[in-house]
Amino acid sequence: MKVIGITGGVGAGKSSVLALLKEMCSCDIIQADLVARNIYQSGNIGFKKVVDIFGEQIVGENGEINRPLLADIIFKNPNKRIVLNSIIHPLVKQEIINQINNHKIAGDVDYCFVEAALLIEDHYDIFMDEIWYIYVSEDERRKRLAASRGYSDEKISDIFKSQLSDAEFRKHADKVIDNGADIEKTRAQLEIMLGI
Repeated sequence: MKVIGITGGVGAGKSSVLALLKEMCSCDIIQADLVARNIYQSGNIGFKKVVDIFGEQIVGENGEINRPLLADIIFKNPNKRIVLNSIIHPLVKQEIINQINNHKIAGDVDYCFVEAALLIEDHYDIFMDEIWYIYVSEDERRKRLAASRGYSDEKISDIFKSQLSDAEFRKHADKVIDNGADIEKTRAQLEIMLGI
């Protein structure tokens, strides 16, 4: 089984590439955001740690962490964001490693694709066989984010500033997938990479 990290800037279409991969090969797709969401849920260790640090006021009426409230707190205080990340990121990484190991033991898939916003920054490459960078030009990504998410140009610029540059992504990537054209061109690139 091969473990491949999928990365790229916001608006590059990582989700559409993952959907293609799901239909093209025997694989599991692990998305760090979904793993993190699970870790925050009551009954999980992340829930207890976050509530211990941020207090009971972040727990909503449904007994779960009020994520918009927590997001507001860490947006206003960068130090609290650092604290939250120091709790959640190691738990997410460990859970992803556990899922990969379960697949290795079961031998049930040919590939495990891991998509994480901080794949490079958090050194996921240590347990990856390869890193694939999903590339789309900045202009195209701006158009997509404005159309699909309604983001202002200023908000898009702020997000871009917080992410790695194209050169930095390329420096760490084993393969680059150009996802700027139509989906069939992306599929053709994936077929070559998967050897099908």
